[in-house]
Amino acid sequence: MTAEVKPAALQLTERQEARRRRILHASARLASRGGFDAVQMREVAETSGVALGTLYRYFPSKVHLLVATMQDQLQHMHETLRKRPPTEEEPAARVAQTLMRAFRALQREPHLADAMVRALTFADRSVSPEVDTVSRLTTAIILDAMGLDEAPTAEQLSAVRVIEHTWHSALITWLSGRASIAQVKIDIETVCRLIDLTAPTPAR
Repeated sequence: MTAEVKPAALQLTERQEARRRRILHASARLASRGGFDAVQMREVAETSGVALGTLYRYFPSKVHLLVATMQDQLQHMHETLRKRPPTEEEPAARVAQTLMRAFRALQREPHLADAMVRALTFADRSVSPEVDTVSRLTTAIILDAMGLDEAPTAEQLSAVRVIEHTWHSALITWLSGRASIAQVKIDIETVCRLIDLTAPTPAR
């Protein structure tokens, strides 16, 4: 069963969407170079070739912009994972493999990862739609990796939420230098066992 997630954004014209993509690419490039502090709205506007006022119409603040950047990065990650799905046989192992692949992709751009995670941490209610989309994308990645034949049960969705929280927490602890990659892998593999525990019992 494949989960589809659409970004929480208004319908844009082709020209507006192209402008939005330029803004997101500029945000990601600046964050990759210097993290959260390197993403200045004026510089993003100049780098993407849009007026500063136009940038603020798309993204009211740097936090909105960086959370949308994470949404964009996860969308690309989701597409890549669909093209190269996990190779493990068991659902729990597939999810663990998928999340570690996603983690390593973020590991290659630590400044960008740090900027996006900090933005999520700083996000208030005004950024709720963007934060919700990030959460839905993470959930969709996990559900795709599970490879369910039927809609997930309430217990399975609860397990997915716990796995999602653990993955984000592991990312934060790694970025802060409080956890190694090896420890992150152990934590992810451990929490993914919830998938086996919440699997429906086959009818006899």
